[in-house]
Amino acid sequence: MFNITFLLLGTFAFAQHSFKGYIDNDRWQSEVYLSVIEDYRTLEGINDEQIITKVSANANGFFEFKGNQLDVTQKIYKLHVDNCSSFNQGSNHFEGHCTDSNDILFIAKSTDSITFPLSFDAQMFCDIISNNPRTAAFIKVDSLKEEMKFAYSEFRSKANRDLNNKKWFKTLQDFGEDLEEPLAELYIYAFLSDRGTQFHNYYLEDLKQNSYYDELLERLQEEYPNSSYTKQYEAELTSDKFIASPPDEQHSSFDWTYVLIGLLIASLIMNLWFVVSSRKRKAKQHIQAKDLLTKQEQNVLDLLLSDNSNKDIAEALFVSVSTVKTHVNNVYKKLNVNSRDELKSLFTN
Repeated sequence: MFNITFLLLGTFAFAQHSFKGYIDNDRWQSEVYLSVIEDYRTLEGINDEQIITKVSANANGFFEFKGNQLDVTQKIYKLHVDNCSSFNQGSNHFEGHCTDSNDILFIAKSTDSITFPLSFDAQMFCDIISNNPRTAAFIKVDSLKEEMKFAYSEFRSKANRDLNNKKWFKTLQDFGEDLEEPLAELYIYAFLSDRGTQFHNYYLEDLKQNSYYDELLERLQEEYPNSSYTKQYEAELTSDKFIASPPDEQHSSFDWTYVLIGLLIASLIMNLWFVVSSRKRKAKQHIQAKDLLTKQEQNVLDLLLSDNSNKDIAEALFVSVSTVKTHVNNVYKKLNVNSRDELKSLFTN
């Protein structure tokens, strides 16, 4: 059993911290490690890069960390013990795991004074004596998670899972918000959004319609505006929103009515433009066609388009009908038509 009484005494003038406790020497090796967690996705396991320092417990199991390493703002810290052999301990820490280890996560800053009456093997939550009510937030969340696990294990049917997902997502989110500590909410978020758990698909669906996640981002930006926690969460939230509602799905839910109306209006405008352009084009063709004719042939053309007969044209131009026929043939040939109907079609707007 890893029984630990955890005492944080802050010397406020010098931001000094003191972490004290006892380990069971019969259960654990004497080394106790203190780590700072900058990446909330690495809350579990052992990361050599996060270890601040280590101390050795005495023959009675007593250990103490003293110094001024802690930040003045709230951060996530971890104490852990393990039974990795001294020969390969460093490599195991670097690889992020040890087959026989235990730890405690907590929130602290450099001036905290906190006592943790905690037993890892016997219970997950006890009363905390502290001048910082946020320190025990993770332990409180762990206590609620134990209730959640029991609810899921009662019945293993899909119907039970669906009901529990809806209930416990809201329960944990509301609980985290009531703690008034966004870092505790990140602890909950990391648990619910973990891609390796059964909750991830429900989380993606919840993300589509639940404003909680954006509100959490606002709380983090207000409380920890420049922290790595806030930047990491904002990046993950953006990525997960894209996964939950990819562009194709977003488009599929789009109201196409406005698009169809727009296309109809555009079609009418294009048709009008084609009509106007066609008329202008024909008018230009008329001018170019008439330029191919002599003055007298143009006179004949105008009379032909007015439905005059060859005889009427001869009388109007004071020429013979034979001469009119010659002019008509020349007009047909130059304009590449074979009849009066084709001629009219060429010059009809």
